Amino acid sequence: MRTPFRKTALTAILSFAALAAGAQPKQAASFDLHVPAAPMAMAVADGTQLIYELHLGNFARHDLQPIRVDVLDGADGRTLASHEGAALEQRLDRSGLQWEAGVLRAIPSGRRGVVFIELTVAGAPPRTLRHRISYLDDRTDTTVHVVEGGEIAVITGRTPVLAPPLQGGPWVAIHDPRWQRGHRRVGYALAGKLRTPGRHAIDFVKLDASGRKAPAGEHLAARAYSHGQPVLAVADGVVVRVEDGFPERTRLSDRVDGVEGNRVVLALAGGQYAHYGHLRPGSARVPAGARVKAGEKIAEVGFSGSASDPQLHFALTDGPEELASEGLAYTFGRYRLLGGYDDVSLIGTTGWTPSAEPAPARATMPAPMRVIEWRE
Repeated sequence: MRTPFRKTALTAILSFAALAAGAQPKQAASFDLHVPAAPMAMAVADGTQLIYELHLGNFARHDLQPIRVDVLDGADGRTLASHEGAALEQRLDRSGLQWEAGVLRAIPSGRRGVVFIELTVAGAPPRTLRHRISYLDDRTDTTVHVVEGGEIAVITGRTPVLAPPLQGGPWVAIHDPRWQRGHRRVGYALAGKLRTPGRHAIDFVKLDASGRKAPAGEHLAARAYSHGQPVLAVADGVVVRVEDGFPERTRLSDRVDGVEGNRVVLALAGGQYAHYGHLRPGSARVPAGARVKAGEKIAEVGFSGSASDPQLHFALTDGPEELASEGLAYTFGRYRLLGGYDDVSLIGTTGWTPSAEPAPARATMPAPMRVIEWRE
């Protein structure tokens, strides 16, 4: 019989109290803790951010329910972040599918869960990370068990600083790790390996001064502010793929699912690949094999593929085929922060919350749903 949530929560509190008093939990077969892709240190407005996934493989013969996840400094064991309750629910997928976060109560025996972690630290990041999982045995729900592991080295000094992929503004950077079906949460097992290509992907949408995506009452995609805007090379590189013949939808209300649309892929230095998606058909200015310079126009923003609006999809990965490659961290050299939204549903319907004072940003990643203006 399953214990109601409130009783489970109370039991967890009492068990944590016992741990604090010095009681040591008995070790038992439980989770294999594994970080499939090492986090890359990425500069953000308030420090350094590490974005990665912690996989919990349940090798017990019964279901296990994670109730707390601690991220530790691998060198000295300091707790860098803790997630429990609602905060853990928001970032835990118990199914292992990377997007079905609320389907199961516990991680079933023989299955894996995924914890999506975004760790921000002030100053230099730790050299290594370790993880501590507190969990309940689904047979009893009476004792909090603890397991540690999932050691991983942090990658530093390899996060590129890119030139703007677009011009002017305002543009809203649409990405949020909380969305179950957002880029961040979707993994693909291709060529024998599970990868998360959209770990750092952003969709850029152009707005007017009132936060609208298109003139009031406009229904044509070609009239959206994003549509037809120049798309620029973010670094010197070589064009390795061009898809330019997919048609785009005519009206903003038209929807197409499961289609990649038009795209350009650039091979950059260091085995990195820049992916541009949802481009306007016939707008590609560069053929495969061409060399481009940072800032050079390569295409135009369009409404091809499964996009919600005319927009530019941008991602950096370690391979030329986006869905079969791992998403890499990056920052942009120069832009101006104008403000942002707290709720994605407000984008296009109302103005953003302005910054106290529009501020220049250098070599950082825009935070989710921040509104920016590109600077030369």
